[in-house]
Amino acid sequence: MQQQLLESGTSQLSLRVYEPAMPARASVVIGGAMGVRQDYYAPFAEWLSGQGFRVTTFDYRGSGESLPGTRDGSLRGFKADLFDWASDYEAVVDAAKAALPDAPLYLLGHSLGAQLPGFLKNQGKVDGLVSIAAGSGYWRDNAPQLRRLILYFWYVLVPLATRLCGYFPGRKLKKVGDLPAGVMLQWRKWCLDPLYSVGAEGEGARLAYAQATFPVLALSITDDELMTWRGTQNLINLYTGSQRSFERIAPADLGVKRIGHFGFFREQFSHNLWPRMVQVLEGMRPVPLEAGVAGTTV
Repeated sequence: MQQQLLESGTSQLSLRVYEPAMPARASVVIGGAMGVRQDYYAPFAEWLSGQGFRVTTFDYRGSGESLPGTRDGSLRGFKADLFDWASDYEAVVDAAKAALPDAPLYLLGHSLGAQLPGFLKNQGKVDGLVSIAAGSGYWRDNAPQLRRLILYFWYVLVPLATRLCGYFPGRKLKKVGDLPAGVMLQWRKWCLDPLYSVGAEGEGARLAYAQATFPVLALSITDDELMTWRGTQNLINLYTGSQRSFERIAPADLGVKRIGHFGFFREQFSHNLWPRMVQVLEGMRPVPLEAGVAGTTV
């Protein structure tokens, strides 16, 4: 594993690149969930590189190892929103594509990591998106146990804590994690709109998603404590220009009691769920262009 720094706008991102020992079959960029550090994806990224993929993980600006360049790394007053995080994603895709310009490039988006690709300006460099435990964050699309508390979270806790601290102090509150104020308040706006990001941001957002033409496969976890099946469908169907498909994964299918929102990336699933990812990525491989014939994606 190689640690790298990458410039994205006025911020510096922390990246980790996992190079395969063999010639790379493809490049994979893992887009993380809200408040989840790239550390969390390290076992899966290392395993996937062992299967012949060049894997890149990263922390969005103002999170994980991509903290502001101040003495204490404080987020108080740090300027960043979700569009900035989409720009970070773009910069990582650009770097990954430059490293392997002739190989396919796939995104593995966990939760938020499958929402932001709709806003990428370099979507043409992407050959496929695998959405894992992702969906619309609209509060009525949340899992039932979360809906009972979420309106207090959005209408009381988030505005109050963010205003008092100048950022969202998620670690102290044991909610999500520390986040820049702009990220948290924009996410709040999305989650209170029935059409999520597209409704909150308007026609430009709808068109951005519609311009994506890479295939999208959504892996939905039946015991996801945050996301519902309806929420997954509502998110993936924003990618109106893409070939879209869905798979439901239940703990019983694997002989386990629980997977949940975060379980896919745990090492206990290295012998069953993880090998499925290799099959998925190979199935997305672009068909080579033939003379006079347009390329297709399978």
